[in-house]
Order: sequence, then C-alpha cells, then structure tokens
Amino acid sequence: MNMKKSVLIAVASIAVGFLSNQAIAQTQDTTKKDTAKTTAAPATTPSTAAASGDVVGVMATSTNYAPMALAIKSAQLEPTLQAPGPFTIFAPNDVAFSKLPKAQFDALMKDPAKFAPILKYHVVAGKYTKADIIKALGAGKGKADLKTIDGQTLHLSVNDKSNLQIVDAKGVAVLVTSFDTEASNGVIHGVNGIMTP
Repeated sequence: MNMKKSVLIAVASIAVGFLSNQAIAQTQDTTKKDTAKTTAAPATTPSTAAASGDVVGVMATSTNYAPMALAIKSAQLEPTLQAPGPFTIFAPNDVAFSKLPKAQFDALMKDPAKFAPILKYHVVAGKYTKADIIKALGAGKGKADLKTIDGQTLHLSVNDKSNLQIVDAKGVAVLVTSFDTEASNGVIHGVNGIMTP
C-alpha cells in the first residue's frame, strides 16, 4: 500500500511539475512568437486547437518551426509526413537550428540521404499529446520510451528541474519547450536541440 502511495505521489508531482513549468518552458525563447496560422484555442486547452493543415504545413507557417519545415522539404520527407499518420513531431525550433554551424546546415540541406535519418529521429508514429506523455511517464515511474518512424527509441524523462527531456542515442538531452501544436495528422512539440540517431 505504501509503494502505491509513493508511485501516485511521484506521478502527481510530475504532472504538477509539467503544468507549472509549461509557462516557464514556453518563455525560454521569448525573442519570437509562434505565428502558426491555426485557429487559437483557450490557453488552458492547447490540444483542442483546430488544425489547419498537416504537420508540415503547420510548421511551415510557424516562425518557430520554419527551418524544420524547410529541412523536411530538402530531405524529401514531405510525402511521408503529409500522409494520414498520425505523427508526433518533436520539432527543433528556430533557435535549435541556429546553433548548427551554417556550413554544416548547408551541407545537410544538400544531402537528403544524410539529413533524412536525422529528421525522422524527431518523428514518432502515433499521436502523443502532453497528457498522453504524462500518462506514459506515470506508468513508467518517471520514464517513457517512444518509437520513431524508423524504429529508433527516444527516451523521455523529467529532469531535476521538472522539465521534460528527451535523451538521444548519443546521450545528448534536449528539452521540450512547447507542447500540443495541433495539426490534421498529428501534434507538434517544440524542442531546443537537434537529436541524432
């Protein structure tokens, strides 16, 4: 009985941490505001926003994810990500792409065979909203694994500051900075780095 209470307290702490840190996470990059052309929903229910296009279209109309949409086009992944899905995209924001040296970014843009696996590593088969991720973390006692469309594994956990982090295959952690940007064929969460398989 005490073990059950401990697990319930841990899950509740994670949920409270996510809810209280959503505002903090969304203010980490205050230099640009997302201007995705979607119908806005009340701030308390972002997952109910009306989707105005597929995940690629929503990212392309957003100031935060335009580099990711351009990269998807360059890597010839548009047909894949415009399919019915559903998909969950952990999309590197514009700040994450700006951290790449220009020469490296240009080289990747010219090499779809090399860029596509990196981008696919950010795409999970299935739709996982913030609420779904919290449930998975609760069931996994603070940890959850999600499979990418290429069969790779993303390791999700909550760091010591109660932020959701994803650890890539090389052990590098990125933080989820925004949640639940809805699209007709999935959902987009912003991350502050580019993960590599």
